[in-house]
Amino acid sequence: MKKISLFAVMVLLVMITSCKKEIGTSETEMTFETEKHDFGTITQGDKVDYDFKFKNTGGSDLIITGAKGSCGCTVPEYPKEAIKPGVSGVIKVSFNSAGKSGKQAKSVTLFCNINEGKKVLHINSNIEVPEKD
Repeated sequence: MKKISLFAVMVLLVMITSCKKEIGTSETEMTFETEKHDFGTITQGDKVDYDFKFKNTGGSDLIITGAKGSCGCTVPEYPKEAIKPGVSGVIKVSFNSAGKSGKQAKSVTLFCNINEGKKVLHINSNIEVPEKD
């Protein structure tokens, strides 16, 4: 009986160890050209876009499960399909400055299968209000 139990424990340890090594070598990573963009000075009411370019620099498919802007004026678009290792992609962020003025700092949170579970991108702008005639 003890021989069978000892053998079962050894087999289980070998399986756990081999699975752990396999997971460690195939982590997913997302590398951006930049994680921040400044639109500079824009006029109130302007709608501006920026493409955040990234690459899957990990060893397994990158899956973005969702993206959320910090407010309704900041809208992200992201790839819905899995991104293979070595493949690049784009997160398009649109910002609507209607009703805003002065310095603005907004963010977009991406929910994905990287180690951290999410990635945050930032946009800034300075909004000037046009003079009324």
